[in-house]
Amino acid sequence: MDEYQKKLDALFAVVLSENASDLHISEGKPPMIRVTGFLVPLVKYPPITKEDAMGLLSVLITKEEQEKLKVRRDVDFSYTYQEKARFRGNAFYQQEMISIALRHIPKHVRTLAELNLPSILEELAARQQGFFLVVGPVGHGKTTTLAAMIEVINQTRSEHIVTIENPIEYIYEAKKSIIDQREIGTDTADFKSGLNAAFRQDVDVILIGEMRNPETISAAVTAAETGHLVFSTLHTNNAAQTIDRIIDSFPSQQQPQIRAQLAGSMSGIFSQRLIPRISGGMVPTYELLINTAAVANLIREKRTHEIPTMIETGTEHGMIDMNRSLAELVRSGEITIENARAFSPNPSILDKFI
Repeated sequence: MDEYQKKLDALFAVVLSENASDLHISEGKPPMIRVTGFLVPLVKYPPITKEDAMGLLSVLITKEEQEKLKVRRDVDFSYTYQEKARFRGNAFYQQEMISIALRHIPKHVRTLAELNLPSILEELAARQQGFFLVVGPVGHGKTTTLAAMIEVINQTRSEHIVTIENPIEYIYEAKKSIIDQREIGTDTADFKSGLNAAFRQDVDVILIGEMRNPETISAAVTAAETGHLVFSTLHTNNAAQTIDRIIDSFPSQQQPQIRAQLAGSMSGIFSQRLIPRISGGMVPTYELLINTAAVANLIREKRTHEIPTMIETGTEHGMIDMNRSLAELVRSGEITIENARAFSPNPSILDKFI
């Protein structure tokens, strides 16, 4: 065990020193890290053997999780490295070989300003109720953004915050608020069970790690309707697609009801991407939909295809258009025009702003 603990600690030290976002350990290959979006092999390390993979795994996960891996062929877990950092992990089999993917979760919850995110997110975090989603592809900072918003509440209000995560990622230090963090499989059976239980826990704010099924979505929307502030994530590309994805996940006979509930309870949708910065590192670009009376009408009337136009013209309400966000990053010298076009939902419109 000591031998593999030392190997693992050495790899984590590289992740921190290189400011990497991810570490990949796979049989037959050298370890690899992801830096500013690109995978880099650690060529000083020999390829991982089966014995190495199993040894490292024995340090990373419990015996119960090892049994779950054997049966399910993949398992989610979290790991704390010497009180310096946390890692969200997934171990899985591929072609009967072990692979491990580890995402670095910084120990410090960064502020919205440190993350280069708009200050209006503080105003949305200050609301007493509503359903707020942060959306985007895997690995583009959704969890980090939500953590920053939870920390705003933690520092400014006396609330009971319950998080339901798989696995727990950021560890919060309670300040003005009480924060209870529940992990799927350890503290509660699943997202739906944890969310239903929260109603009996005198909760004010609920963070759901991910909206995975209609039951969880329905419970989350109901929570927002009944006076709670609910945060969650979805793997969608923009606000309009997010609303359609939520509604389409329900049987047709239930869709009118969920459409009406969303229109009434949703506070906003924040879509973000991380783009390589010219000076190094990554910088976010984003779209923000705020649920005004006009937006709520579009949702009720099945006119979500008009939401992008509503965002473009909704600056006075605090809405942010992705193309304008990209253009501002280009004008300030943060990103290249090429990268802006690559991430733009409509490059021809982007060119008009630059």
